[in-house]
Amino acid sequence: MKEFNELNDKKTTAIKDLLYRLADDQLILGHRNSEWTGLGPILEEDIAFSSMAQDKLGQSQALYQLLHQIGEDDPDTIAFTRKVNEYKCCHLVEYPIGEYNFSLMRHFLFDMSEAIRFNMLGSSSFEPLAKISKKFKGELKYHTMHAVTWINQLGHGSGNSPAKIQASLDECFPLALGIFEPSGYEDILIGEKIFFGEKELQEKWLEAVIPVLKNANLKIPDIKNIKASYGGRKGIHTEYLKPLIDEMTEVYKIDTKAEW
Repeated sequence: MKEFNELNDKKTTAIKDLLYRLADDQLILGHRNSEWTGLGPILEEDIAFSSMAQDKLGQSQALYQLLHQIGEDDPDTIAFTRKVNEYKCCHLVEYPIGEYNFSLMRHFLFDMSEAIRFNMLGSSSFEPLAKISKKFKGELKYHTMHAVTWINQLGHGSGNSPAKIQASLDECFPLALGIFEPSGYEDILIGEKIFFGEKELQEKWLEAVIPVLKNANLKIPDIKNIKASYGGRKGIHTEYLKPLIDEMTEVYKIDTKAEW
């Protein structure tokens, strides 16, 4: 393909780093969301989280396939055989599902960022990534609509619902800021118009999430006094990632050449 032939070494490295970040986030959060199957607080939410998990795994597969096209291993090898410190997912997606309010807030904060990110990537100069991003838009529209609806309902809910969703916001917000951990290749990505950078994405994200949170009567954390949970993009992960990967890869490792 013309787009691949025109890549130089530095540009290729920058694109690969970006794709690994995106794909690993989707893979790990997809696995976490799948853990709600059979456990949802109501049947509709059981189905919703299972459906969103399937979407995310499909998105990760598409991104891993794009990595394969520019010289990396095949998607299964990428997803299931790397060491823990080779994953580039953010800390937010690694945490256990916890109670429903935690998973819902994580879902809201993460998917709002993803909807904006892939909308930005729809105009990427790297055409294969732009095409994939446009395909994700419909799925992400549903994800964000679902999240916003439930954040608003619980924020205005009765009993301890508002307090619990506020506590989840306070817990998730520093983790969510880790989504936007700057890449070591920001200058190349921005200069080549591949992606407009994590700083711009974070600004757009704040503009999108703050009105929703305020409408739900939730108190916005003071971003100036919060330390973002960085490290995941560089392979420094929480204690929760290794057990997740061990569980996720258990069947694959029994026979890596098996066909299902």
